[in-house]
Amino acid sequence: MSEKLYLEEPEVELEEVYCRPTEALYDIPFHYCPGCGHSVVHRLLMEVVEELGIQEETIGVAPVGCSVFAYHYMNVDMQEAAHGRASAVATGIKRVLPDKYVFTYQGDGDLAAIGTAETIHTVNRGENILMVFINNGIYGMTGGQMAPTTLPGQVTSTSPYGRDVSMVGAPLKMTELIANLPGAYYVTRQSVHNPNAVRKLKKALTKSFQYQKLKKGTCFVEVVSNCPSGWKMTPVESIKYIEEYMFPLYPVGDIKVPKE
Repeated sequence: MSEKLYLEEPEVELEEVYCRPTEALYDIPFHYCPGCGHSVVHRLLMEVVEELGIQEETIGVAPVGCSVFAYHYMNVDMQEAAHGRASAVATGIKRVLPDKYVFTYQGDGDLAAIGTAETIHTVNRGENILMVFINNGIYGMTGGQMAPTTLPGQVTSTSPYGRDVSMVGAPLKMTELIANLPGAYYVTRQSVHNPNAVRKLKKALTKSFQYQKLKKGTCFVEVVSNCPSGWKMTPVESIKYIEEYMFPLYPVGDIKVPKE
């Protein structure tokens, strides 16, 4: 019998690659619709909190809408607010506890509709908080109605023939409006539609929390996101919609940055 030769393969140390969990998020599955940007922003916010070592010093405020679920997932002190009143509640918390890191987490139907007055006056006063603004151009939780940020011609449950600007006006570009207020310290618009955008948003959130130490005013971070269920699209289709239709009206990038 011929002798068979078997070559011994060298031992190779394999590096385990995985997504490291963060203790600033509760260890429970997100319930958001497939493709929704909320879960990504939740993760980024809490990654930043953990990396800055401020988990025990952070207080978040979430109002009504899909944002209301934030306190189920974010492992920091959270306070629920009435619809549109998150920035007012955050103002009270920050003034009573000025050394805490305070942020709001709000959708466009909340911040740019029923909460418009609170938003404008909070920033105009230069309250030393971070406001995170999720803009998906629609009321995501309550039935897909037209929001102040809905695009011209965009079909929603209350604009079945598309948004008619001549009847209801043009979309509100809240971030540009906010940037003109003297109390705004850092204002930016970012997205989570691809990995590069996710990295840029994380940097913006990191800077925003760091700026709170300076006590110079309000940091405002808009996130252009998608709502596959409300838009009646697949997650992939919704990403293409963001790129083709949302970004021309809501271009990403810094709008107001601190002077060096």
